[in-house]
Amino acid sequence: MVNSHILSSVAQAGLSEKEAQVYSILAELGGAFPSKIAEATKLNRSTVYKILLDLSVKGLVNEIEKKNKLYYQIEKPDRLVRYAKSQVTIANDNLEAAQKLIPELEGLYSNFNGKPKITYYEGPEGILSIYTDHISVKKKYEMLAIAYAADLEIVLPPKFFEHYRRTKEKIGIITRGIITESPLNLSFNDRLYGGYKKEIIPNIRFIPGIEFPFKGEMTIYGTNKVSIVNFDKEHRTGLIIEDTTIYNMMRTIFELAWKGSEK
Repeated sequence: MVNSHILSSVAQAGLSEKEAQVYSILAELGGAFPSKIAEATKLNRSTVYKILLDLSVKGLVNEIEKKNKLYYQIEKPDRLVRYAKSQVTIANDNLEAAQKLIPELEGLYSNFNGKPKITYYEGPEGILSIYTDHISVKKKYEMLAIAYAADLEIVLPPKFFEHYRRTKEKIGIITRGIITESPLNLSFNDRLYGGYKKEIIPNIRFIPGIEFPFKGEMTIYGTNKVSIVNFDKEHRTGLIIEDTTIYNMMRTIFELAWKGSEK
């Protein structure tokens, strides 16, 4: 078992957690074969071999042949001090190089002004981040959405969905939505917005699901944001685009679709 005090101290010298485990075991045992190191550290043998190679390159362990097998020992302890000092030197050099780059990087960064900001999300937590952003605007606005609405009940946990709706009500976010026809979508408002203020209940228009099949949601929200979410459980992903021009263009497209769905 690795001595926790030695392990902690060795890790502070700049080694990774696994490197510190292997080095500490070798220090305690005075030397060992890889099989013994793997047993003591609970690391698999291939990982141990890789770490021993890395430690050898860093000049912290040496290998000798013993009983026709490779046997490993730590180098003199002052080698660890020298290694730690070299890491400090490298860090200082990196800092100096980064500082010299600042003027050039700031010039490049300034070129991005006015360009869309796009953030990609994946997995359940990522999708929740998108819907959290919808209600992060602390003032009233009109949310516009094109969605297969029933899937929201699958994608969003019940407690989160309740928080989402109540926060919309508290802020005063009103919603217009274009939704594909299906038995669940047709009863969406009745099922999920009973007891809410009338003005908060989404104003929905339906479009034929056979003609316009899709599984996901596009939401135009805030003052300059558009989110797109893929509801497919095998590829649950989404993104947020933050850009005034794209936001206004998507609002225009929504209004065209809204008029087209009037009848």
